[in-house]
Amino acid sequence: MNPLLARLHPYPFERLSALTKDITPNPAFKPISLGIGEPKHATPQLILDALVAGFGGLAAYPATAGDRAMRESCAGWLARRYGVTVDAGTQVLPVNGSREALFALAQTVIDPTKQGATVVCPNPFYQIYEGAALLSGATPHYVASDPKRNFAADWDTVPDSVWAKTQLIYVCSPGNPTGAVMPLAEWKRLFELSERHGFVIASDECYSEIYFREEPPLGGLEAAAQLGRKDFKNLIALTSLSKRSNVPGMRSGFVAGDAQIIKKFLLYRTYHGSAMSQMIQHASIAGWNDEQHVVDNREKYRRKFAQVMPVLEQALDVKLPDASFYLWAGVPGGDDIAFARGLLAQYNVTVLPGSLLAREVDGVNPGKGRVRLALVAEVEECLEAAQRIRSYVASL
Repeated sequence: MNPLLARLHPYPFERLSALTKDITPNPAFKPISLGIGEPKHATPQLILDALVAGFGGLAAYPATAGDRAMRESCAGWLARRYGVTVDAGTQVLPVNGSREALFALAQTVIDPTKQGATVVCPNPFYQIYEGAALLSGATPHYVASDPKRNFAADWDTVPDSVWAKTQLIYVCSPGNPTGAVMPLAEWKRLFELSERHGFVIASDECYSEIYFREEPPLGGLEAAAQLGRKDFKNLIALTSLSKRSNVPGMRSGFVAGDAQIIKKFLLYRTYHGSAMSQMIQHASIAGWNDEQHVVDNREKYRRKFAQVMPVLEQALDVKLPDASFYLWAGVPGGDDIAFARGLLAQYNVTVLPGSLLAREVDGVNPGKGRVRLALVAEVEECLEAAQRIRSYVASL
């Protein structure tokens, strides 16, 4: 058995289930979950229609590189969204959702024979980053989010000795769970460090299309192009249709960037058996080529947050994020696990304790005292949950 499997931590939702297994929620309230970031808005009809029309693709083995039309639709979206130009033949690759690609990329780029191989990631974080690092034979280095900077990761806290051993860094912008967006100056800093030390930057951008300001979040490829790095050296951007188009079950996304890394990644994936079916590609093309459903979806989130925020602000330490569909909220008393347990017991609302999304470093868990609220359901259910949270806090 692979001994590295023993280094994996239980997933946050497994830990939450274990922490609440002794609780019988108040039956006077129907259950509402704000725990899992699974989009609940309706899937656009144009994608459903394209999925049905693509059934014929099930009769053939798909190519790991994907069909040319699929890669061109992804490249076209990058051009429209970020104003960047990529070669659809060498700089784009379809993947089965960003989660699968985030994990597989580490297995491609990490050289575990080099002593001290390190993967840098934000803290709190999406646990795939950590698991990918551990199973690649590397050691994670956690970078705490800074409350003074809207909970963005503070890369300047990483010592030079760690950067020297770093082979991969995971950047999540807009962030999960904090919703923070990285500005150009921080991208410039990471590009300079990558140039000096040779590490790969994996830019997780799956929340890029859900934002609350007029200006959309800056993407990694966009930042590179603005800084004159048009070959995207050592940079891979990863994105997905799951949140953008409300199709998490389709498992469809793509990666784009450095052609040399894409070439090696394609080799790895050819053996890994992770080709996207032609039926999913057909539906994905429809999703990437249409923007109106994304505009409508974003407006739906904006209206929802506008109604829910005033209620939650009466009870929790919470501010509107830069982007994403999460709220990163401070709880009264500072005990996020006790808060989540009490809320579930008294009002049948599930939230995710922030300490389960982070690792303790030097005696500090940067997620402690906060909870993540995923406002993915329809507005009525989210508003009902917010009102119950307000009532719960009033009862404490």
